[in-house]
Amino acid sequence: MIEQQIEIATPDGSMTTFEFHPEEGGPYPVVLYMMDAPSIRPALRDMASRLATAGYYVLLPFLYYRDTPYKEFGLSDEEMQERRTLMQNVTRDNAMLDVEAMLAHAASSDKADLSRRIGAVGFCMSGPLVLAMAQRMPEKVGAIASVHGAWVVTDKPDSPHLQLDQITAEVYFAWADEDPTATIEEMHIMDQALAAAGVTSRIDLMRGAVHGFAPPGGERYNREASERHWERVHDLFQRNL
Repeated sequence: MIEQQIEIATPDGSMTTFEFHPEEGGPYPVVLYMMDAPSIRPALRDMASRLATAGYYVLLPFLYYRDTPYKEFGLSDEEMQERRTLMQNVTRDNAMLDVEAMLAHAASSDKADLSRRIGAVGFCMSGPLVLAMAQRMPEKVGAIASVHGAWVVTDKPDSPHLQLDQITAEVYFAWADEDPTATIEEMHIMDQALAAAGVTSRIDLMRGAVHGFAPPGGERYNREASERHWERVHDLFQRNL
């Protein structure tokens, strides 16, 4: 397995990104692996690598690059407050610029197959970002997964659940059972919106799992729910990419 830290030029600067792909063979379908609020850390890199071993070219971008150089965040109150501030500046519009830059980079690699539609996985704050990819790039995006995605249903006029009409990708949600950023009521609203838009979709309610259940190592990790999301994501991508 090849894992390397690279810099990708975007209209707003240099975005530190981790690139993963099998050492031999290819080219492979492209998957964009979008970080959660705690940012890139060993657990998330290991997850991106695990996906790549199944035969994918995976890019994991540092989405806070507009406001800070790349770093791993700790758990101090100061760093947690910094993350909350940085998270507010990650927008769907900015993310689309980052996606275009990542795809341009992938086009230069003989390990990436852009003749196929791409996949994307979003965690926490990146749930709305992968939905935006599917909405705004329907010809390019074949499948997306939102894993304990946050704020995918809001009371604002630009709520992600109101922007599903252009999606042709298959959509998967791994929904936490106990999540103030994505409640059970909001899950039902999303389910109805997906059906009304004619989107091929599946929502798994992970009973007993809290927000942040997927990455291993933390106190929120739920092995049963995490492994179920892995099974679903592999099946989703095998069928669509």
